[in-house]
Amino acid sequence: MATTVKCPTCRRAVEWSPESLYRPFCSERCRLIDLGAWLSEERKIPDEAGAERDSASEYESGADLDSRSGES
Repeated sequence: MATTVKCPTCRRAVEWSPESLYRPFCSERCRLIDLGAWLSEERKIPDEAGAERDSASEYESGADLDSRSGES
């Protein structure tokens, strides 16, 4: 019995087998939609350095001013 997974793009059932050319996607269209999301950075893998940079940019923009207002 073959394993069935859902296409990450459209959620259709896809048989996980060598005959499924685009697995885990159901079609080339869904595969390209996913690739486009990664290339346009709609999807990305977070990294620790990126989180630190985001915190630093918030600090520089004054987002933390309220929390520092009591300090001298």
